[in-house]
Order: sequence, then structure tokens, then C-alpha cells
Amino acid sequence: MTRSLSVFRRGVAFPVATAVLVLLAGCADMSGIASQSKLRDADSLGLKAAPFSTGLSAVDARWWAGFGDAQLDALVDEALAGSPNIAVARARLSRAQAAIATAESADRPQLNGSLDATRQKFSSNYIYPAPLAGSIQEVGTLQLNGSWEIDFFGKNRAALDSALGSSNAAAAEVDAARILLASNVARGYIQWARLNDQLAVAKRTLAQRDETLQLVRDRVSAGLDTRLELRQSEGGLPEARQQIEALDEQIAIAQHALDALVARPDATKALTPPSLASLHAVALQPNIPADLLGRRADIAAARWRVEAATGDVAGAKTLFYPNVNLTAFVGLQSLGFDNLLKSNSAQWGVGPAVRLPIFEGGRLRANLRGKAADLDAAIESYNASVLDAVRDAADQVSSAQSVARQQAQQREAQAAAEGAYEIAVQRYRAGLGNYLNVLTAESTVLAQRRQAVDLAARVLDTQVGLARALGGGWQPPVAVAATGKTAAAH
Repeated sequence: MTRSLSVFRRGVAFPVATAVLVLLAGCADMSGIASQSKLRDADSLGLKAAPFSTGLSAVDARWWAGFGDAQLDALVDEALAGSPNIAVARARLSRAQAAIATAESADRPQLNGSLDATRQKFSSNYIYPAPLAGSIQEVGTLQLNGSWEIDFFGKNRAALDSALGSSNAAAAEVDAARILLASNVARGYIQWARLNDQLAVAKRTLAQRDETLQLVRDRVSAGLDTRLELRQSEGGLPEARQQIEALDEQIAIAQHALDALVARPDATKALTPPSLASLHAVALQPNIPADLLGRRADIAAARWRVEAATGDVAGAKTLFYPNVNLTAFVGLQSLGFDNLLKSNSAQWGVGPAVRLPIFEGGRLRANLRGKAADLDAAIESYNASVLDAVRDAADQVSSAQSVARQQAQQREAQAAAEGAYEIAVQRYRAGLGNYLNVLTAESTVLAQRRQAVDLAARVLDTQVGLARALGGGWQPPVAVAATGKTAAAH
């Protein structure tokens, strides 16, 4: 009977104790604490009202190659290979992937070894009997310690989910950084080309004004004009030269900006100055696709941040429940180092360890409130990102359509201005008009020529913006698995 009772006690003591502790868990109450924010979906953004055009393909991953400029392709490739910002994003990804391995290790048995060698004087007024009391002895311990946390309530699983979410977010942020960098390089290159074309307009204006000055001089010499017309004509040359100098300065600054994006000083110095005419238009869909949110790496990163925050909330909730560990040790211990490795110095132990929060002074509830607030912040950051993404795409689509219409009107206006200028010059040569008419017509022509260059640049710049707004050719990779590897880790 005594043996049976002993076996019964050994068999039920731990389960009964665990059940009692679970019942006591009610002292640590998590009720009333939850996230209040809600994720925005495609329906709430009205994306279904603008369906994806099946006749047009998605943005190519190397969309900038569509401009047909080998120099631009080389600059983008060099920038993507050497950008410090992308290197920082990759370092963050590596750190996030390392956190996955850390989270996975918590679910596995832990084993460590220890060796302690101490020369110690034992107290004469403590629990030690003579002759140990008051003596100086050498104490040695050689031991293996093992433990295994049994994840009954999902604490380790929640930590792993959070780590996976953070890693997937970091991988998406690497891609988002690549897309942004490529678009910045393309925009910088287009700006460089625009300024080169504006410089060509300014040089053409200078040559034109030089020809006009010679005409005025001939008329003054013939007594057909006064020095007033001569001075007016002479004043146009330094103005044109000043515009050329200003454009040279802007071109140098634009090249410096590109050099910085490529992360190589003087990267553009050996290149042929581009022109807008050398860049081909990129064909992109003229509407907002219904799957816009699934195409953008920055949106995916924000969504994974929500997943990571959700895992943190789940992990904070598990802290309200018991923590169950199985622990064991085996090793050698002795008084005197010479006895340490003897067989009768062996010791071992095994048993469960249960820890339960009963009264924490509000610490666990405060921690859970903080994690819930972090989740709310992640959700609202996601919502802000998707709203900005829809606005960005809508802006680019509207701009692309508007610039095309503006170009059509501008071409007509420029043709009329060029014609009026030719008539004004002919009338002036024939003595039927005054020089003021020539100046007025020339100002109109010059304004139209500049506007033509600006609109041509805006067409290309808007195509870059639209390619980026539509995701830059990004496709959702295979999500990070529990091994910490991902297809998005470039």
C-alpha cells in the first residue's frame, strides 16, 4: 500500500500542481486589452473600380531598359550593385534572419557544460560539520546541464512568427530600396538629358540673336534703324550667355547627383551627354490595377510589419500562462581536485520546473498594452502606406494623360509662334515692321521651345514615376520559411 501511494504521488504530483497553477493564472488577467485598428483592403480603396487591363503586361523588372539607353542601363546596374543604402537594407535583412534562428532555438533542447574549480574556506559557524568547518578545501564540479522548455501555450511559436514577419518585411524593404534607387537614377538621367536639351535651345537662341544683331547693324549702317534698336539687339547676347552659364551649372549639379546615386565620383564624366530624343517612351498601362497593393514592395513590407507586431501581441499574451521546463544535470563534484574524476563523485538530477505569474504589479498588462499599441501603429502605418500608394499611382496616371494632351496643344502653339517669328523677321528685313515686334515674337518662340523640352522630359519622368508607383516590376517572393532563408534576399 505504501508503495502504491508513493507511485501515485509521483505520477500525479506534477499534473495536479500544473492544474492548480493554471487555475491560479486568473490572477494575471489580460481582459480588455486588444488592438483597435483595422487593415484597409482593396475594396475600401475603390481599386475594383479600375480593373487591371489584361491587354497590357505588368511592369518589367528591368523597366528602365525600355528607354533604350545603354548608358542609363549601366548606371542603374552600377547603382544597384554599389549602393550603401541597399547594403544597409541587406544588413537589416541578415539581422532579421538571424533573429529567426534565435527564435527557433528556444523550441529545442538546450545543453551546456561547466567546469568550476574553487579553493574555499568553509565557515565554522554554519552548517558544515568538523573537520570541514573552518578548513580550506578545493571544490571541483564538472557538469552537463540540460533544459527543454515545453511550449504549451505557444510563446515560442509567437516569437518565431514575429521574427518571420520582421524578416519578410526586411526582405521586401530591400526590394523597395532597389526600386526606389533605380527610379531615382532614371529620373536623374532624364533631368540631365532635359538640361542638355535646354542648353541646346539656349545655344540656338544665342546663335539666332547673333544673326539678328548683324542684321540690325546692317540696317543701322544703312540709316534704316537707330542706335536704340542696336542696343536692344546687343542686350540679347549677354542674356543668352548668362542662361548658358546657368544651365552649365545645373548640368554639373545633375551629374554630381547621379554620381552620388551610383556611389562612384565622376561616374558620369566619361559618358556622352544624353538628350531626350535618345530615350524611347516606355509603354505602361494607363490605369490603376486592382492588384496594386500586391505589386508594391513597400506595401508588402508594411503588411509584414503588421504580422510581426501580431506575433509580438500573441507572445505577450503567453506570458500570462505557466512556463514549463524540463531540467536535468549530470556530472562530477568533489572536495579535492584529486577526487573529481572518481566514479563515486558522480551526481545527477532531473525534474520539471513550472513558473506562473500570479501577481506582477501590472507589468504583464502594461507589456500587453504596449504590444497592442505597437500593433495599432503597424496597422495604421500600413493603412497610410496603401493610401499613399493609391494616391501616387493615381497622380502618375493623371499626369501621364495630362502631359500627353499638353504636348499636343504645345506643338500647335510652338508652330504658330515659329511662324509668327519668321513673319516678324521678314517684315523687319523689308522695313515693314519695327524691331519690337521681332523681340516680342522671339520671346514667345523661346518660351515655347523651353516648354517643349520640359514637356518631353515630363513624359519620360512620369513614365518612371508610373513604373515605380505600379510596383517597379516587383513580384512577391516565396515567404521566409523557418530556416531564415528567402527568395527575396538578393
